[in-house]
Amino acid sequence: MSMKSEQVANALIRDVLGGRYLPGERLPSERDLVARFEANRGAVREAMAKLAQLGLVEVQPGGARVREREDASLDIIGYLLTQTDLPDPDLVDQILMIFNNMVSLAATQVVKAASDETINEIRTLLKPLSQADATINDANHGEARFRLMQHFMLASQNLPLQLVARTLFNQVAPNMSAVGDYVTPDRERYAVYAQQLDDALVRRDILALRATFDAFIELNRESMTRAFTLAQQAQRAIA
Repeated sequence: MSMKSEQVANALIRDVLGGRYLPGERLPSERDLVARFEANRGAVREAMAKLAQLGLVEVQPGGARVREREDASLDIIGYLLTQTDLPDPDLVDQILMIFNNMVSLAATQVVKAASDETINEIRTLLKPLSQADATINDANHGEARFRLMQHFMLASQNLPLQLVARTLFNQVAPNMSAVGDYVTPDRERYAVYAQQLDDALVRRDILALRATFDAFIELNRESMTRAFTLAQQAQRAIA
């Protein structure tokens, strides 16, 4: 995709996701887009193909018509997160719930079917999270949580689950830097849940595992909510 066509595509994506063009409406004609962006027809057509690939428009004879947002592909998540200086906290919370629940499902499958060797590998990953003090810094604590969830995903051997989770993560991770610096983990609570997860893994207790992951998920959401509050306060202080 050429730089010009990417510029046109990104601008049109922002327009559609921002509500400038509503579902059912037609986008401007190819001629009008050529004039607006000072682009050639090839760049405009390539940009329109990108929007169609994302499921944002349906290209028809005579133009392109905007589709309902729920008909779009999962790849629009990354674009939605860049609509404002800070990502939409409600959208991030929704994504976090989905992602963490997928990890919980993966963990359940691991407990049911994984080998003892795999279980022990995961237990090793829990050790850094079992420390209530600041043995590792906040960034490394976050990386330890990610490695744990990633290992559960891989060990589940559930390919559809892995693909959806990876797509979500790849859409979200690059767009969270404005908030990530404000995430401060509640180490004591994470340590409690890490120890409970370890015990559930040893006993292969699915009910205990799911209950602990529910608490783990809620703690992740609380941490992100606090981070958004701090990021918003910092943003207002600069303005």
